[in-house]
Amino acid sequence: MSVLGSTGAGPAADQDRRPPRAPDLPRGPHAGPQDAAPSDPALVTQHGVVTVERPRPAADGAARRGVGRAGRVALSLVVPVLVLLTWYVATEVTGTFAPHQLPSPGAVVRAGVELATWENGPTFGTHIQISVQRVLLGFLIGSLAGLGAGALVGLSRLADSLLASTVGAVRAVPSLGWVPLFILWIGINEDSKVLLVAVGAFFPVYTTVASALRHVDPHLVEVGRAYGLRGPALLLRVQLPAATPAVVSGLRLALAQSWLFLVAAELIASSMGLGFLLTDSTNNGRVDRILLSLVTLAVLGKLTDALIGVAEKRLLRRW
Repeated sequence: MSVLGSTGAGPAADQDRRPPRAPDLPRGPHAGPQDAAPSDPALVTQHGVVTVERPRPAADGAARRGVGRAGRVALSLVVPVLVLLTWYVATEVTGTFAPHQLPSPGAVVRAGVELATWENGPTFGTHIQISVQRVLLGFLIGSLAGLGAGALVGLSRLADSLLASTVGAVRAVPSLGWVPLFILWIGINEDSKVLLVAVGAFFPVYTTVASALRHVDPHLVEVGRAYGLRGPALLLRVQLPAATPAVVSGLRLALAQSWLFLVAAELIASSMGLGFLLTDSTNNGRVDRILLSLVTLAVLGKLTDALIGVAEKRLLRRW
């Protein structure tokens, strides 16, 4: 009988030439692998070769992480469920609020079904599609511009001296203040709305990227330069990866700002979108549609933020 990893006098070893744990070894001078307890999961004998089954910490860790993630998801649903129950009791059970003040959750659902099957104009799905399209385009344009400007100001003292105070002053302009100017310059069309959303996404990314690049560890930058990295190569391979958490935080803020600026853009001179639906419902006294629009905006904002969170985990795992 051949024993893998054993010379006959020494202890048996597993396939990695590591000695098995003491409780896994058979007892007695003449004890063989067949003498091991059948119930011992750590020792398996097959064709005269002793192999030791070790625990799988990776699988156990994945299982624990899955349980922990499910627990966090369950905890995050506690408050929304309580709010929904309170809303239902206050409107359907006790009648604390009149329907024209606060419609019940069922009335809001029925308003959504009514809009989804609307035949005299854009459906609810069309409103959502238009709003999501404007947010994604504006967020992409604003984030790229903010990333470039933030990198320039964060890495160049000259650019910092020239641009930082001016950009800081422009950032203080309220979102609605840009609307008349964009309408005069671009007109009442999609471009003006997307540009307003891009303005909202620009400043959070610009601020966080510029600040994060200023505080990158100088020793790390020196190591990059010692390997011959300069300019864009140093930025993309050393400085931006070092600033990844701050950059992702800026992107999440930019996405939230994009939804905020979207509503501002669609409240004025728009015929479709969730912001238009808010204005139209206000004019018609449809509180159920107003609540439907607000809940939809909240859900869409959370979903897009979750996508940024997934990208953040992948980036942090890589860098």
